[in-house]
Amino acid sequence: MANTTVRGAQAIHGQNPQFLVETVIRNRIYESPFWKEHCFALTAESLIDKAIDLKAIGGVYGNQKPTEFLCLLLKLLQIQPEKEILLEYLQADEFKYLRALAVMYIRMTFSAADVYEILEPLLKDYRKIRYRGMNGYSLTYMDEFVDNLLVDERVCDIILPRLTRRDVLEDNGEIGPRKSRLLDAMEGKSDHRSASRSRSRSSSRTRSSGRAKSRSVSQSSRRGRSLSRGSRSASPAGSGYVSRTPSRSRSRSGSKSPYRSRSRSISLDRVNGLASPFRSRSRSVSADRLETS
Repeated sequence: MANTTVRGAQAIHGQNPQFLVETVIRNRIYESPFWKEHCFALTAESLIDKAIDLKAIGGVYGNQKPTEFLCLLLKLLQIQPEKEILLEYLQADEFKYLRALAVMYIRMTFSAADVYEILEPLLKDYRKIRYRGMNGYSLTYMDEFVDNLLVDERVCDIILPRLTRRDVLEDNGEIGPRKSRLLDAMEGKSDHRSASRSRSRSSSRTRSSGRAKSRSVSQSSRRGRSLSRGSRSASPAGSGYVSRTPSRSRSRSGSKSPYRSRSRSISLDRVNGLASPFRSRSRSVSADRLETS
């Protein structure tokens, strides 16, 4: 019959896989037109085309009608595809509703350790998906949908199997510690900051050492100049060094000085016989006036 589970299907959580969906919702799915028209004789390969045509995820809507997403989920529980096929569903990045269907099936049927290892990498998928519920359509995100599957007890109007806590699995050694992308990004920023600080410190040290070297070179050059000046001033008369300051005094040998004096010189003739070029302002008294007086 169309509503029976395939032969050779394994029991999941100790029961028939179809029984993971509540009886009321399962009966409504069997009576829905989409189940009768499109879900008959579907296989793991032909179900991909139906999943690609999905427009939204969700549980029941309107007058307790099941969505197409729930119908395909129940069909997956009937045919029970292999694990490799489900992983191929997840690898199809361009078909987000096919990925959402595979995520929901993995959460309901796989063990707790496999659920954490497979679903946690999908938390970096930030694409928008539509959700259809009792209040109509709404927008959600793929990472939010995956997080609800890991945290909540009821998603898409289906009670999920109980999931063991992650810390308990870590204590038992079944899974490793969770890799946080945010923590890795923060560690990368801290490493970058420490590297930039070490670079700035090394550059400041090189600058200070360069300044100290330039100061020592300038001081040594100044000392060399002062010593050369002292040696020039203390050189003897017969040495080859000449003083830069000119001497205005006449040389003892009687040679003429190359420099002229700016003060006017008065010759001996003017002093003896010639009248002085300068007039005295005091009145002169003749000898006749002195005798008469």
